[in-house]
Amino acid sequence: MDIVEGEVAVGVGASAHTVPEGEREPHPSDSLRTFGAFVQALREHAGLSRAEFAAMVQYSKHTVESVELGRRMPDEAFVERAEEALGNTGALRRAARHLTRGEAGLAAWFRRWARLEREAVSLSTYECRLVPGLLQSEEYARAVFEGTIPLRTDEELEEQLAARMERQAILRERPTVPFSFIVEEHVFRRRFGDAEAMRGLLDHVLELTAPRNVTLQVVPVGAALHACLDGPVQVLETLEGRRLGYSEGQQNGRLISDPKEMSLLCQRYETLRSQALNPQESRDLLERLRGEL
Repeated sequence: MDIVEGEVAVGVGASAHTVPEGEREPHPSDSLRTFGAFVQALREHAGLSRAEFAAMVQYSKHTVESVELGRRMPDEAFVERAEEALGNTGALRRAARHLTRGEAGLAAWFRRWARLEREAVSLSTYECRLVPGLLQSEEYARAVFEGTIPLRTDEELEEQLAARMERQAILRERPTVPFSFIVEEHVFRRRFGDAEAMRGLLDHVLELTAPRNVTLQVVPVGAALHACLDGPVQVLETLEGRRLGYSEGQQNGRLISDPKEMSLLCQRYETLRSQALNPQESRDLLERLRGEL
């Protein structure tokens, strides 16, 4: 674990800047690390030591070190002073626009999508592996994380569980946003825990998909081969009317923005909608599955 030393103001009077001890980012994001490496490379190219650079930007040497190592989110003053000290090309200002904080419990490749998800004006999800994260019961999510390899510590598991449950708040807090889920029937048949845990999952899914803005469609086991066999996918629409997609595999995820690729994904999703059970038939199926337990 990194050790954070206390920060001391450098400079005189109002231009001095003090950063309180303990403001280190608990979960550094990839963008913070990249920005920090960029600052360090420019500083070294300019032939400046950390102490010399710190004096120029009027921050402590320890703050400079923390930014360069991706442990601290630089504020606007740091970016401006660093820009002026390192050539004033505008590169740091542009890079700073893309800085994001790390988020506990979320995989690095998923964080950007999770932020887009919270602001989307519509969200569509197809899943063939497991119950979508936005619909998982706490017991189901815990079982998923407990089975993950490499094994997580208890603290990491609780962070992941809390993050997943927190994500589900968007279903309750955004009642005018359309949420569409298409899930393969075998996903709901896959056993975990005992019969009570399975009933709890199905009850949770039925409850979350009851509001008018949330639609669940199940692809029955007996359905023919269909248009989304390449794997799970999510599609959202932004406030600006732009469509973005997300696909996930082993230890990675991909944000999709190419218009032609997005057009293809949307066509596939809409085709699958017509091939799946309608929402009422899907709810009836889940209730039958629950009755079989």
